[in-house]
Amino acid sequence: MRILKSSFAVVERRAEHAARFFYSHLFWHHPEIRGLFPASAEDMERQRDRLFAALTHVIAHLDSESLLPHLRDLGRDHRKFLAGPEQYAAVGTSLLAAFAEAAGEAWTPAVARAWAEAYRVIAGVMTAAAEQSEDPPWWDAEIVRRLRHGQDLAVLTLRPHAPLGYRPGQYVSVSSDRVPATWRTYSLGNAPRADGTVDLHVSRIEGGRLSTVLVAGTDPGELLRLGAPGGGLTLRREGRPVTLIAAGTGWAPVRALLEELAQHPPDQSVRLFVVARDAAHLYDRPFIDAYAAAFGWLAVTCITPAPGRHRAEATGRLATVLGHQGPWWEQDVYLSGPAQFIGETGRLLEGLGAHPARVFHDTVPVPGAGGGHGPNGRPLGFGEWFLSRPSPHWHNPAARAPRRP
Repeated sequence: MRILKSSFAVVERRAEHAARFFYSHLFWHHPEIRGLFPASAEDMERQRDRLFAALTHVIAHLDSESLLPHLRDLGRDHRKFLAGPEQYAAVGTSLLAAFAEAAGEAWTPAVARAWAEAYRVIAGVMTAAAEQSEDPPWWDAEIVRRLRHGQDLAVLTLRPHAPLGYRPGQYVSVSSDRVPATWRTYSLGNAPRADGTVDLHVSRIEGGRLSTVLVAGTDPGELLRLGAPGGGLTLRREGRPVTLIAAGTGWAPVRALLEELAQHPPDQSVRLFVVARDAAHLYDRPFIDAYAAAFGWLAVTCITPAPGRHRAEATGRLATVLGHQGPWWEQDVYLSGPAQFIGETGRLLEGLGAHPARVFHDTVPVPGAGGGHGPNGRPLGFGEWFLSRPSPHWHNPAARAPRRP
């Protein structure tokens, strides 16, 4: 593992060049794969960031127990691209070629062997999980309601055509025919219901074509596609007090966790902190107030900036509030929100004494990665570097096109 981490550190210093070379190499040698990706210069810039956000995640978790479940989830999810061994092999060849190009003299035969073996294992885990899954490659889901909250936020209620098995706190990738070959990840905003419907909380992202369509351009009766559920922001039920902290539409998975707790009340206390940029963005306040009144085990704190003040004041207020709470060492903490919010709040909690292994969130991309679901901090997974999850839009890379052998 040391050789993988040290060699990746060299490649990472030329991350943009390596990413451009990877896509150029892949499309040059396998032009049939190019058809999976519509052309968009803007999204290609984002995709290059995502590539190394995902690579960094894998390298950082090489010795973590969480990596194998993460890869299995991705393997099951990637069936929606109809990806098979040939695609995995093509991607592996281009990835190693890009690493060799970026690493230069640091790319020794030993490094090449280590990366080839690592990719073989990772691709094997993903393809095995795909083969063993009994679920469909994707779920068609009808929009039965679209509830707007202002100009930039909507809650979509969907009815999948086949049963969608998931745990509260998990996410799915979402695609619409209005934005072909584009996938974004959104947390499911409810615990499983008897009627099988699910809610997506969608915030319109600047320049985000799919989020704009979902918030303002869809109507009941339209179909979306949903990928396989994934993610680890699920209740542990280990008898410890629970703290839930949500910002923005990171509220969606936390709402689902609360519904699960209401169905199966905990033995310990639960603290809920909800942060919003202003009072208008506490869009689910009636639900929050109803739960606070109904359940004695739940303590609720909603935090917004003072009228007319910048949204950053809300996170400052949260830091002050959390600093007066405790003891943190005994809490299971669940975080959901934008990547920067999760990073800053996680560090704050550790400084206050929270056990790092008990601060749960779905891994967030590096700053600037432009992740598919920023508000919920969803990471990009291993295969999302290459295929259209969550945003595979491409233009002809400026990197030198490799010659055909």
